[in-house]
Amino acid sequence: MTSLFELGDFGEVGGPETGPREVAPGAWHLPGWLTLAQQNWVAARFSEWASGPVPPAAAKVRGHEMSVKTVCLGWHWQPYRYTRDATNVNGSRVLPFPEWMLQLGRRALVAATGDAHAGDAYTPDTALVNFYDDAAHMGMHQDKDERSLAPVVSLSVGDSCRFRFGNPDARTKPYVDLTLASGDLFVFGGASRLAFHGVTRMLPGTAPEGCGLPSGRINITMRETGLG
Repeated sequence: MTSLFELGDFGEVGGPETGPREVAPGAWHLPGWLTLAQQNWVAARFSEWASGPVPPAAAKVRGHEMSVKTVCLGWHWQPYRYTRDATNVNGSRVLPFPEWMLQLGRRALVAATGDAHAGDAYTPDTALVNFYDDAAHMGMHQDKDERSLAPVVSLSVGDSCRFRFGNPDARTKPYVDLTLASGDLFVFGGASRLAFHGVTRMLPGTAPEGCGLPSGRINITMRETGLG
């Protein structure tokens, strides 16, 4: 598979709209971090992952099927644990976590924090890649199945969504609502690492032409499991 950083015409990450906004302590939104060409490239990788050994599937949480479909890399997430094999889908082993994504995650932390060394020790080993159709949403939840509390790095491609980012103590206020658009980067760690967050609704028809996804939304979240 072609590496993100072996494409001669790919260019540097950090599109023209990039500029971090700290929405909560340790949480940053960077609009337009991926260029249109980079978004297209990522969308093509999603097609490859979706055709891999474990197809995108909707997990069941407390007996209810989620409205998003997920394909995982490195480790397979299922409520509420990580496994190497997708035992709740088809029993196959998930694809490995790609080196280019690790490097991209490190660059994301530098871009978000402004600290040139922020990504030095960051070693994400799993990615949950969610596909949202027009009607999909995700309730307020914490990403707390990892042993590591290293930051979560999130990338969006396709249609925009309304994203709610809250606090670590409850699903209720205080929270902030923002729009995550195609190419946006969102990072949360530190005091916000266990903040509740969710997607309240999709905004169909907002995917930019040329992003590689005519409808729906791809969301990649990179995490350190701490499982070794």
